[in-house]
Amino acid sequence: MGTGDDATARAPARLVLVRHGVTTWSRTHRHTGRTDVPLEDEGRRQAAALAGRLSAEHFALVLSSPLRRARETCALAGFAGRAELDDALAEWDYGDYEGRTTDEIRAERPGWELFADGCPGGEDAAAVGARVDGLLARLAADRRLRGGVVACFSHGHLLRVLAARWLGLPPEDARLVTLDTGSLSVLGYEHDWRVVERWNT
Repeated sequence: MGTGDDATARAPARLVLVRHGVTTWSRTHRHTGRTDVPLEDEGRRQAAALAGRLSAEHFALVLSSPLRRARETCALAGFAGRAELDDALAEWDYGDYEGRTTDEIRAERPGWELFADGCPGGEDAAAVGARVDGLLARLAADRRLRGGVVACFSHGHLLRVLAARWLGLPPEDARLVTLDTGSLSVLGYEHDWRVVERWNT
């Protein structure tokens, strides 16, 4: 996805992706889409630790999923009152599979795979991809963000799809990477190409 523009004209020049801290459901590998579970104590510690890691960065914009676990992470990381909530950063809607583990789903539907098969009553990869494409288009059109850095506090599957689309890959290719709770990743440019500068640190 070459741009032909210099770095100062890119909007944004970099995206910092922040996955929320651990919750009871993420710790037990339950698909947590729109259920508004809070952070565990460990998740709050993870979120607070992000403050030091992000303190040197000047963000032109801070965005957060409206879901509680992302909002709490954002606030504990030092951005309370500054973040704008964006529905495009809400986690994948798992529909009928909400709250269930992959093993439980496969016991009823052998071979099921989220990125290939999607979720009945919820979203498939194409729908999530379209959602993040819309977000990226809005950011690219915002002249205030030219040369700036945008922080996105969100969720594991959503951020993996966002990274795939940043790179121009189909949303299904998000299956090739993983994200830990409380992690940071950075998307940016090398010359004319969109790249992953840092992942899952």
